[in-house]
Amino acid sequence: MKLLKDIIYGVRIEEVKGNTNIAVENISFDSREVNNLSLFIAIKGHSNNGHDFISFAEKNGVCAIICEVLPKILKEGITYIKVSNSSESLGIISSNFYDNPSEKLKLIGITGTNGKTTCVTLLYDLFRLRGFKTGLISTVNIKILHKTIPSTHTTPNALKINQLLHEMVQHGCTHVFMEVSSHALDQNRVAGISFDIGVFTNISRDHMDYHPTINHYIGSKKKLFKALKKNAFAIINKDDTYGEEMGRDLSAKVLFYGLKESANYLGKVIENNISGLTIEIDGFEMTSRLIGEFNAYNLLVVYGVAKILGEDPLTILTIISNLKAPDGRFEYVISPSKVTAIIDYAHTPDALENILKTLVNLRNENQKILTVFGCGGDRDKGKRPLMGEISSIYSDQIFVTSDNPRSENPNRIIQEICSGIDPEKSAKVSIIEDRREAINKACKLAQSGDIVLIAGKGHEKYQIIGEEKFHFDDLEETIKIFKKNIE
Repeated sequence: MKLLKDIIYGVRIEEVKGNTNIAVENISFDSREVNNLSLFIAIKGHSNNGHDFISFAEKNGVCAIICEVLPKILKEGITYIKVSNSSESLGIISSNFYDNPSEKLKLIGITGTNGKTTCVTLLYDLFRLRGFKTGLISTVNIKILHKTIPSTHTTPNALKINQLLHEMVQHGCTHVFMEVSSHALDQNRVAGISFDIGVFTNISRDHMDYHPTINHYIGSKKKLFKALKKNAFAIINKDDTYGEEMGRDLSAKVLFYGLKESANYLGKVIENNISGLTIEIDGFEMTSRLIGEFNAYNLLVVYGVAKILGEDPLTILTIISNLKAPDGRFEYVISPSKVTAIIDYAHTPDALENILKTLVNLRNENQKILTVFGCGGDRDKGKRPLMGEISSIYSDQIFVTSDNPRSENPNRIIQEICSGIDPEKSAKVSIIEDRREAINKACKLAQSGDIVLIAGKGHEKYQIIGEEKFHFDDLEETIKIFKKNIE
């Protein structure tokens, strides 16, 4: 329990109506979850406006309300605080309520279109193996020491983030690695949180169903770096088109990494094959179980962050050479007939192109690439034909299927994907709406030595059709198919 006057410290307040010297037991932005010791924060969301539910919060007995527009009639016994930005206020208030946990941790935030999950997971594993008490907030899961909590969002809401960080502090965590999505940055979910290091991986087309323009998307990402303090570090991918923009006009110290240009952390790929990478970093040569140039960038991030945090370069490289990628990131299984199936989360044009280019470079002239993929419903429609075109350029056979169609017609999504494929390449395209059947067909058609890429879902263990969520695991299905084919 905290006093209202203490938890609103740092909030941009425009007007106060009532007493701030009152006790607050909990904070909520859901009017259904409040009581007489609750602070309700009315947030203008992407689809709902919390100001429309102020009257419900009042009826449920809140002690205080924070909003951007005061109600015309103020209820006696309730304190009303008008602020310039409710979502930003929620972040600051949540941090204050949980005793500013981010200031008691070495907190590293990683943003970018691709690579976030791999980077934070490798860092979590590296520092855990170094003997530190570590925490993780990622798309795949949340970890507090060895305790795992299922993840529902890439970055949770501000209340949940601070609650998790507070719990990590209580469990003695010293280092925490967090994915920071563009949605989270745009919605101020990390407002009030103090990062020691911010990392930028890359930007390519994604979430254009949410962001009105690519500049809005870029601007959302940059918010992470603009908020860094003078004693913090920004680690930026110099090879990315938007790398220099991300590192411009920051208070934090900016360090660059890359494979192509001079950088603070410079890497060079020496060998890249199906068993892993050999890479030179800062003059040290190492091997990794990770595959592809895109993972060379991820390894540079891990090296750079660990070095800033005081770790010995040789120790860093020795440990990360034995780490594996997170679930659903280039996971592979080989059938008795020597067909290699690769399960990967690649669900953007850039990610799909990266992994297919890698496979094209790794295969021999007799190996074929069979690609199974779809695009999610109720999401960015513009990427669908782009992914169709990319798959047709690098694949020998394509199986266009469903991937969380949600409320959309799966066949319509498939047709939009296929619209990007040159009609001259239509012979290599199979349309199979049922994802299980598509995976089965691809695995059965593949010959010894061929590679089946099953892209888009990775670690996800479900399909969303309509409003229902069904259990579905690409890796699980592939293993079943391989076993069945030898029976």
